[in-house]
Amino acid sequence: SDHMENICGYLMKYTNLVTGWQYRYFVLNNDAGLLEYFVNEQSRHLKPRGTLQLAGAVISPSDEDSHTFTVNAASGEQYKLRATDAKERQHWVSRLQICTQHHTEAIGKNNPPLKSRSFSLASQGSANSPGVQRRPSQNAVSFFNVGHHRLPTGKRVPIMQPDHLVDVREMMSQAEGQQRDLIRSIECLPASGHLTSLDQDLLMLKATSMATMNCLNDCFHILQLQHASQQKGSLPAGTTISWLDPKISLANHFKNGAAQNFPAEINKPASVREEQSIAEPCQLTREPEEINPDEELEDICDDKEDDLGAVEEQRSVILHLLSQLKLGMDLTRVVLPTFILEKRSLLEMYADFMSHPDLFLAITNGSSAEERMIRFVEYYLTSFHEGRKGAIAKKPYNPIIGETFHCSWRMPKSSVATETGSSSSAHSPSEQVTLPKETEGPAEPDYYTVKFVAEQVSHHPPVSGFYAECVERNMCVNAHVWTKSKFLGMSIGVTMVGEGVLHLLEHGEEYTFSLPCAYARSILTVPWVELGGKVNINCAKTGYSASINFHTKPFYGGKLHRVTGEVKQNMMNTVVCRVQGEWNSVLEFTYSSGETKYVDLTKLSVTRKRVRPLEKQGPFESRRLWQHVTESLRDGDIDKATEHKRALEERQRNEERLRAETETPWCTKYFLKDGDGWVYHKPLWKTVSAAQTQQTDSN
Repeated sequence: SDHMENICGYLMKYTNLVTGWQYRYFVLNNDAGLLEYFVNEQSRHLKPRGTLQLAGAVISPSDEDSHTFTVNAASGEQYKLRATDAKERQHWVSRLQICTQHHTEAIGKNNPPLKSRSFSLASQGSANSPGVQRRPSQNAVSFFNVGHHRLPTGKRVPIMQPDHLVDVREMMSQAEGQQRDLIRSIECLPASGHLTSLDQDLLMLKATSMATMNCLNDCFHILQLQHASQQKGSLPAGTTISWLDPKISLANHFKNGAAQNFPAEINKPASVREEQSIAEPCQLTREPEEINPDEELEDICDDKEDDLGAVEEQRSVILHLLSQLKLGMDLTRVVLPTFILEKRSLLEMYADFMSHPDLFLAITNGSSAEERMIRFVEYYLTSFHEGRKGAIAKKPYNPIIGETFHCSWRMPKSSVATETGSSSSAHSPSEQVTLPKETEGPAEPDYYTVKFVAEQVSHHPPVSGFYAECVERNMCVNAHVWTKSKFLGMSIGVTMVGEGVLHLLEHGEEYTFSLPCAYARSILTVPWVELGGKVNINCAKTGYSASINFHTKPFYGGKLHRVTGEVKQNMMNTVVCRVQGEWNSVLEFTYSSGETKYVDLTKLSVTRKRVRPLEKQGPFESRRLWQHVTESLRDGDIDKATEHKRALEERQRNEERLRAETETPWCTKYFLKDGDGWVYHKPLWKTVSAAQTQQTDSN
């Protein structure tokens, strides 16, 4: 109560996507438990522009920066606020939390618990029944019941033994299930009438019950940590604790990739229990694995997303979801319904951008720096069409941290375009510097191999790293992408933050590039994908650059999927090539010589990627990790797919919380942090450089 002071001052408040952030004057009224704001300090004597009841509210510092925080009221209203610095944010957050706790506890004291009954709605018969005719003095909470259990007075609580943690987890699971039933019962109430789902008391009950369960989960994890700290002194060095089941091996439990081993619930299928509890030793290692391309087989999966299917049937669910979103809201932490998912991970989607390896390999065969830049632009613009699976916009699985995807392509050498007047096997002397061969092997294959690996290197923010190389052609590409999604009303926008670099080692050239934004339009009817924004491609060594504009369709008129661009020689400030057309249809390249070239993307040959069979994949490889979700979606069993998806997400949250509590940093498997980006741990440019040094020393 010493800290229950009324504070006031200016904060920035996020209004909407159009207006953005605006300064507003905020006043914390501790006596009334209200957070009010005004246009400015001078208008403080007027009626507030907005007011939030703090009882039952949740005050959350944002992890996107050190200045932002949110106030989530029990009514469902939210204020997104930003202080001038971290110190001011902490001051506001601490005072708001104290006020919130005080008024929430006051509600509890004024509303003593009822007699124990089961979790259920009161009988709702006809309009004349007592259960429906709500008296003014009757609190909505009385229509529900939360069981209360008191310990016998005078009895001391025994010290928690390791085996008892299993019992606690089971009771927690039961309580969580009852809390979900309570929420579901409230949400099933009609929108109008004597007792509605928007009743203020019921909204308060939803908020406080959820806060109670979160508090209990936090307490349970404290018990786990206490148990672990007690055991550390009696265990060998390097041994860690398997939290709940003492029969499971303790070794390597805290290593990255490990999951908490919760007791299997009888009513869950074995596949879900497997997703929630990793028991295979190979899943606990984070050592890089060398994938043998000979073990990979041509992919036979062809999951086109051309059928609305469940999206059409579940429109009411989409409407309910949209009703809870605000313009500009960050969707990174929003759990979207399973039926809008594609049957592949985001990591595999990045691999599908490489479905024209012949165009990729042809870049380094360009006879001049100008031709190589134009070839790269051609490959770049043709990659997005095949990256989409069908005409319907669906969302790939969000990769969990540590998830990986491996594949490769085999491209006949005769299919790769070469420079004018040379054969596909004509290589320059510098190209001959490749990895040293220990022994004379079999005859050289008549195809090139392009290898690809992707890894989810961060969960918050969600960052993916991917790398592809062709050793025979001395070329590789390394990229990292942070996907930021926002709600835009009738569409969803995804910004691809990051950078890629194409290395042509034969020529000593590096091409940096970025990625366009993506938009899912018409999400209530037939959702479709649109690309938008300006991207740049630059080669510092040659002085060539490309500027590409992906045009979004204007409100009136205009074409869909339009793209324009130009390739320039920066030193001379001359345009050497212009491109226009549609990124998913026909592209027209016009060169400075006056020649014109048309590329019909719908007729380009697609090379199927090669992937190891599921039984040979590691447990954290995308297809094996998501196999049960994918199978359920193919079978049209949305409920089962949701159950498997939830199990994976819950496991990830538990691991993340455990790492935070034990201060165990996450270690990536294939990618290393490099400044603001991520780089493959064994890139081709380092390998070739080492080979060149070794060859020079031997001479």
